[in-house]
Amino acid sequence: MVLKGFQMKLSKKQMLLAGAAIVIVVAIALIYLATGSNAAALLKYDGQQIPASMYSQFNISNSNLQYIGIGSAGNYPTKISSANNLTVGGKPAVVYQGAEFCPFCAAERWPMIIALSRFGTFSGLKYMSSDPNDPAFPNTPTFSFANATYSSPYISFVSVEFENQTGSPLQTPTPLERALAAKYNSGGGIPFIVFANQSYIEGATYSPQVLYNMDWNQVFAQLENPNSSVSEAILGSANLITAQICKADNNQPANVCDQTYIKQIQKLT
Repeated sequence: MVLKGFQMKLSKKQMLLAGAAIVIVVAIALIYLATGSNAAALLKYDGQQIPASMYSQFNISNSNLQYIGIGSAGNYPTKISSANNLTVGGKPAVVYQGAEFCPFCAAERWPMIIALSRFGTFSGLKYMSSDPNDPAFPNTPTFSFANATYSSPYISFVSVEFENQTGSPLQTPTPLERALAAKYNSGGGIPFIVFANQSYIEGATYSPQVLYNMDWNQVFAQLENPNSSVSEAILGSANLITAQICKADNNQPANVCDQTYIKQIQKLT
């Protein structure tokens, strides 16, 4: 199977890097070994709930989002030829599948949370970093959707984290999640996101290397600079995800979905 983006199999350590030769993976691993990482600082917070004040940091200014546009985001969504809009609780559903150990999932949660925060609110998010023993992208700073909740008047968000940071079973997928994976993700790569049965993304929309050796506060600091590579990747991906959600929920709310740059991204995807 030809992979479109950055993803990994559920079997721990089975990296699937689109267009990347194994020598690149080895080179990145050597960089990590040579320079070290902030692993101790990350592990100190893993599993703890983020402070209430942090949720506001996901609310990126519209001017920065507009400036970035699609940025450096890659791995555009695949359209689904379906007349049936997938709903949960009477609202279009965004369905995510991933795992806490997975660095590609770790990277993708950043733009997902930023995009979803434009349509609703999260609670119960926890600090998390990817597998510290991963050979290529250890300790990627992120958050976990496990046991978090999301509320929105426009959409539903359904998530499953299959395994924890060490690769042990964590959450069991629902019949809906199993059915979507069987239909659109037979290769089993993660992360995997379905937008109301209208489109899906297999793999991450940017490489975890962008977040190399950073902690959460450092990532947020970079997001304040629209000219940083972190903003180009994360905010570009957030806009890409936002455009898919707008397509799925009939372009609501208007103050998000009627933005010219979101309309332009919708045309691209």
